[in-house]
Amino acid sequence: MSQMEMEPVCLIEAAISGLQVNQEALDILSSIGQPVVVVSIVGMYRTGKSYLMNRLAGKQTGFSLGSTIQSETKGIWMWCVPHPRRDDLTLVLLDTEGLGDVEKGDQAHDNRIFALAVLLSSTLVYNSMGTINNEAVMSLHYVTELTKHIKVKASKEKKEEASEFIRFFPSFIWAVRDFTLDLELLGKTVTADEYLENSLKLVKGESDQVKYSNAPRECIRNYFPSRKCFVFDQPVSKKKLKILEQLREKIAAGIPATGCMLGHLVVTYVDAIRSGAVPCLENAVLALSQIENSKAIEQSYALYRRRLGEQVKLHTETQEELSRAHDICLKEALQLFMKRSFKDEDQVYQKKLMERIKDEYDGKCSENAVLSQDHCSALLQKLWSCLDHESYMRPGGYADYRVQLDSIIQTYRDTPGKGIKAEQALEIFMKEKNDLGSSILKADKNLTEKERQLKEEEALVEMERFKAQVAKREQEEMAKRLEDTERAHRENERQLMEKMEQERKAAFEENQRVLDQRLKEQTALMNEGFESRARQMELSIQSLRQELSASKGSRCPLI
Repeated sequence: MSQMEMEPVCLIEAAISGLQVNQEALDILSSIGQPVVVVSIVGMYRTGKSYLMNRLAGKQTGFSLGSTIQSETKGIWMWCVPHPRRDDLTLVLLDTEGLGDVEKGDQAHDNRIFALAVLLSSTLVYNSMGTINNEAVMSLHYVTELTKHIKVKASKEKKEEASEFIRFFPSFIWAVRDFTLDLELLGKTVTADEYLENSLKLVKGESDQVKYSNAPRECIRNYFPSRKCFVFDQPVSKKKLKILEQLREKIAAGIPATGCMLGHLVVTYVDAIRSGAVPCLENAVLALSQIENSKAIEQSYALYRRRLGEQVKLHTETQEELSRAHDICLKEALQLFMKRSFKDEDQVYQKKLMERIKDEYDGKCSENAVLSQDHCSALLQKLWSCLDHESYMRPGGYADYRVQLDSIIQTYRDTPGKGIKAEQALEIFMKEKNDLGSSILKADKNLTEKERQLKEEEALVEMERFKAQVAKREQEEMAKRLEDTERAHRENERQLMEKMEQERKAAFEENQRVLDQRLKEQTALMNEGFESRARQMELSIQSLRQELSASKGSRCPLI
């Protein structure tokens, strides 16, 4: 049974010794090579979260449903199902343990579960019942603890701005169940989103009670600027279940995360929590990049080897033929690496890939040469076996021998498919037969000493000509190999520049998105009468503008 047909499994178990990752769930994730859309649902216990997630999966059953006041889900459960709209994505649903369980009464545990839901998801669904009133907002006080349980950077030099979390946090959906009111404010019909935003308006005042009341509202506004609200009557109508339209892919360091990558993140975050540390997004991304970049090397190198084997059947007739195949395979391997790799600082992994490809190509060239040499030697030996050299040990035998030898050489040269070592094999062959030619020459009594000396000089000239041809061919092959290396470097540089330009544009768009969100929040604060808070955001906004300017104006350096 494939992972798409499996029932939900426990991903993170709430054991007595602490949170533990379930290996069965990791095995399922590791088998998912395509990008994933990860939806986590959080909320107070016994509010029907599992039911809603089953409906998201398009199923009536799946996650365990309870009919009593006792919470059914413990830890975080996972269900991987086909994405209902796109074949190239997998939908990963995470059903979390209900918050505020009176039987458990463990606030720290609830905070960790909530933080993990935020860290692992691309969309976070907060499920509540009835209406979004002050009590409902206050029940989401877990957001006020997020910065205590999650940090963006490993460095502790300064307090992290809300904008840093925005870059990593998921989109936020508030699902209001059993909603029976009319969506109206001050006599006007409003959308569910407007209803949510009105509920998140800050309360004016400086008392401790006001600050306490505003804390979750500020956190939701600061950390989850991408917000949606859906209200459902009883029961949840499939026709009204439009949450699916809002879902997006899980992103890790700017690239869509696969199921395998998600599994690594789960282990990294849970290990950090178990060790008593605060999960660090920067460290998690770094660890993930090391794993994924190593995989990118292996997959790209394997692709190069496979494609070269398909393109070339050794031995090749010319070095140019092998060179052309190398260019094609190198380009494909680099394209795969650029697609799979990320955060390859100083191109460390890319350089390793290029070294492995160069070694493979050098080995293939050497193998090609040996096969050609062996083939040519066998051909010459076959042609030579037809010659009875003893029959030439007679007066006038040398001239006949030379006629036969020239015929063998001509037949050899006219035979196709000899490969790149044809001339070198011939030179070696002629060297080996040189002593025999000298013996036949000496045995030819019809020749005068002067004629014999002249024939010997002609033989030496011929050998020098063979040597010159071999040297020229080897020089050409060496020049071609150097040209291959230079061309490979240019192709590597070209694809790297393309990727860096794409990353620069992505950084610019991300900075613009964050800046727009902070400006929107600043405007909202001004409109709500919180001018002082709005002015406090100015420093952060100026910093974002500088980052935006830098990412817009930067150009990719040459390597």
